[in-house]
Amino acid sequence: MKDYELTVVFHPDLEMNLDPALDKVKKVIESNQGKITKEENDGKKRLSYKIDGQEFGVYYYFDLQLPAEAPAKISSTFNITDEILRYLLVKADPKRAKLAALKKAEENAAEEPVGESSTNEKGE
Repeated sequence: MKDYELTVVFHPDLEMNLDPALDKVKKVIESNQGKITKEENDGKKRLSYKIDGQEFGVYYYFDLQLPAEAPAKISSTFNITDEILRYLLVKADPKRAKLAALKKAEENAAEEPVGESSTNEKGE
């Protein structure tokens, strides 16, 4: 399984009731033996240019793990899905994952109070 990033731009009219469209996307991913590791709603944004007469779109971001044959199947399904204006499915950059892990480790180290160690009351 390889790591992928998926950004989906949904039709702006779905902003108030995005759940059915999200369920459809998740179902397509899971039916192709994919696993969603992270998802994030970036909200409604103005598009750089009109797509199907729409000036706005609802952006949704996913981190995925997919088998080798899944991206082609997912792309063919998303191409004919009416709720999706555009999507972008790319391999995740391993350098970006390492950087995120490094930042998280630094944040955890910064949150730990100075002078306290990670031992229990017995000193173990």
